[in-house]
Amino acid sequence: MNRSFPPALQQAIQQSLQNIASQMEKPLNEVAAKQLYQEAEALLNHVPHEPLTLARVAGKLLVYQGQETEPEELEWFKSQVQQSSGDEEIEELMESLHRTDAL
Repeated sequence: MNRSFPPALQQAIQQSLQNIASQMEKPLNEVAAKQLYQEAEALLNHVPHEPLTLARVAGKLLVYQGQETEPEELEWFKSQVQQSSGDEEIEELMESLHRTDAL
């Protein structure tokens, strides 16, 4: 299920990734932001999803990259997204990760 969003929306998400990376003091160039966007898009390719879900998954990938997360943790996250059956389940995953990170 390949769903493409308008170029302006894609740019906005990529720009947001760059802004977040700057706030994390780990600058991200346009190419790297586009790669994160495309990686998130590929992970979500199997389910219909909203732009916000795509942005959140891309943001989580950025955080994992910026925190130099263990490869196993990143692979677990990716597999959870790929196994999700829909947008709502992915959003629940993101919320559960947020709660866990807050602990």
